[in-house]
Amino acid sequence: MNAFSGANAYQQVNRFSALEGASPHRLVCMLMQGAIDRLAIAKGMMERKDYSGKGEVLAKVIAIISELKGSLDLENGGDVARNMDQLYDYMMRTILSATSDNDPLQLDHVAELLNGLLQAWNSIPEDQKIKP
Repeated sequence: MNAFSGANAYQQVNRFSALEGASPHRLVCMLMQGAIDRLAIAKGMMERKDYSGKGEVLAKVIAIISELKGSLDLENGGDVARNMDQLYDYMMRTILSATSDNDPLQLDHVAELLNGLLQAWNSIPEDQKIKP
C-alpha cells in the first residue's frame, strides 16, 4: 500500500464514520457541501481543459442533486417540496448545459444556489431539525 492509497483509505473511514452518526439534517448539509465542493473542482478542471475529469466530477454532482431531489416528500411537502423539485431540476439542466458549453459561470450559478440553500438549511432552529 502506497502513501496515497493509505491516505485515501483514511478519508473513506472518516467519511463513513461521519455518515454513520449523522442526523438526516446533517446528511442533507453534507450532500449540499459535497456538491458545492465538487462544482469548484469541476470548474478548475474545465479551466484546465481536463474534460474527462470534469465530466466525472459533474456526474457526481448530478447524482448528489438527484439524491436530494429524490428525498423530497412531494405528497406532503406542499409548495416548498414542489418548488425544491423544480429548483433541483433547474440545477441539473444548468450543469448539463455548463458541461456542453464549457461555461464555468453556469457552475458558479449552481454553486451560489446550493450555497443559499445550505445557509437556509443551517439556519433551521435546532428544535425544528429532523431527528433520527
